[in-house]
Amino acid sequence: MGLKIGSRSGAYKAAGANGVSSKWVSVFCIASFCLGVFVVNRLLTVPSPVRTMEDAISGDHKSQELRPLLKCEKKDTSLVAGDILSQVSKTHDVIMALDKTISSLEMKLAAARSAKAEKEERSTADRKPVIEPLNNRPKVFFVMGIITAFSSRKRRDSIRETWMPQGEDLGKLEKEKGIIIRFVIGHSATPGGVLDRAIDAEDAQHNDFLRLNHVEGYHELSSKTQIYFSTVAAKWDADFFIKVDDDVHVNLGVVGSILDRHRSKPRVYIGCMKSGPVLSQKGAKYHEPEYWKFGEEGNKYFRHATGQIYAISKDLATYVSINGHILHRYANEDVSLGSWFIGLDVEHIDERSLCCGTPPDCEWKAQAGNTCAASFDWSCSGICKSVERMEEVHQRCGEGNGAIWHTSF
Repeated sequence: MGLKIGSRSGAYKAAGANGVSSKWVSVFCIASFCLGVFVVNRLLTVPSPVRTMEDAISGDHKSQELRPLLKCEKKDTSLVAGDILSQVSKTHDVIMALDKTISSLEMKLAAARSAKAEKEERSTADRKPVIEPLNNRPKVFFVMGIITAFSSRKRRDSIRETWMPQGEDLGKLEKEKGIIIRFVIGHSATPGGVLDRAIDAEDAQHNDFLRLNHVEGYHELSSKTQIYFSTVAAKWDADFFIKVDDDVHVNLGVVGSILDRHRSKPRVYIGCMKSGPVLSQKGAKYHEPEYWKFGEEGNKYFRHATGQIYAISKDLATYVSINGHILHRYANEDVSLGSWFIGLDVEHIDERSLCCGTPPDCEWKAQAGNTCAASFDWSCSGICKSVERMEEVHQRCGEGNGAIWHTSF
């Protein structure tokens, strides 16, 4: 025991004398341990930041991959919206172009129809191939057209038997007074049929018709009026053109005297001026389908001559003839005529002598020295039961059979 201990301590001493002391060995061991712990902890914590970086890099990469997709989706959405707006714009342009094309075609069609109608009118027996120059047309004072229908044979006879000269007197009236009087009628829906042949036979007997290239019909009076003025303006060089219904009594001398007072005026429109209500109710006698054009419900028409009888000067008849294809036609022919002149520099002459009532009204005026130019019943828009009463009105309100021959114009 003593030997061993002594030998060990001696060895220690020998080591301390020859190398490092035990104190420094302990310090070195502790430092080595700490360094080992530090290194181990370092190695254990490094992968976490590395993975975090990898994750960040991976996240950035993924976000970069998603961004193009989102951008593409946004781009696709904007492209779709842009395409829709582009298509809407193109469709609108196409619609506008079609609308203009349709309007242009309608105008061309209307012009073609008008040209065809005028050509057909000029080819009839009552018109020359072209409108004759003024120096070739007969110069007359006025032309009176009595608007009639196929069913009105008795009305025409009642007029022939009262205020309208017949036979040689009709020709004499034209030559001496420059007054032309004709019954005005078109043709049936089947030209050359029974109705047309009946008019041909009647005309052969009396020679007092003016035939129009027009299909007869009550709802076509506006067209008939326009064609009438166009036809007579081309056939005669008259100072005035008159339209009168076949159930109205007329004193030709008084009419001539009225017109003679306005002979020097260029554009005159003579008649009993009125401004009746615009009837919007369907089924009414004078229903106006285009009532909305005249403003609010209950409004009245502009001033125009009542349709039983009126006169227009040569310039206005020429205007109607030239512009007939673009003149609008309302349901009522007197309204149509008034609308054609409403925007022109025309003198409207309200002549109340052209709308006297039947006896006793016209009779009292005649006894007072104011013989009426025309008489009819307002309630019937003509003489009520004119076939039976025309002779009575003529006897009581007429100017006398010889008055026209003694009246100078």
